[in-house]
Amino acid sequence: MTTRQHKVHTQLGRAAVQIFAANDRMNQLVIEHLDPAAWRAKLPAKPPGNTRTIAAIFTHMHNVRTKWIRLTAPHLKVPTQLNRAHCTPQQARAGLAESAARCAEMLAEALGGCEGRIEKFRRDGWGQPWPVGPEMLCYMLSHEAHHRGQVCMLAHQLGFPLPIEVASGIWNWEKLWKECGSSGGPGYDS
Repeated sequence: MTTRQHKVHTQLGRAAVQIFAANDRMNQLVIEHLDPAAWRAKLPAKPPGNTRTIAAIFTHMHNVRTKWIRLTAPHLKVPTQLNRAHCTPQQARAGLAESAARCAEMLAEALGGCEGRIEKFRRDGWGQPWPVGPEMLCYMLSHEAHHRGQVCMLAHQLGFPLPIEVASGIWNWEKLWKECGSSGGPGYDS
């Protein structure tokens, strides 16, 4: 690896950690401001039983993160999975915070240019592993954004729309980055 490649890879690793922290802050904001009645509420489904609750969606997000860590970086401490039938919003927030921290460690090691132990991203047992790179981060963020969108839509459909400050706040990356400890915001090393 050339000096320039190493520098780019190191910058990518730092940016990936900050980006994933902002991503998790979005999840935390949604849960913080979600009406408690929406947590286990169900839409009438046809056929019945084919829709996840908001609790099930957030526990799925956490549990998938634990799978990524277990398969890709088994040397890191894998967080305990959450039970969607019994998980509270507080447990989901704590679990998501822990799995986000481990994902950040995994991303820093994989993309930080430190010749770490992570060479492949294993997103699932059925899929071919990928070489680590920007695709790893993009896949992880796409999964999270998809389910966060489901939560926002489901809350609205259930009659518990998120406050406008939250719905628009998850798009305020400068503020999110600062809340996650990055003084410069997107595009600036901190």
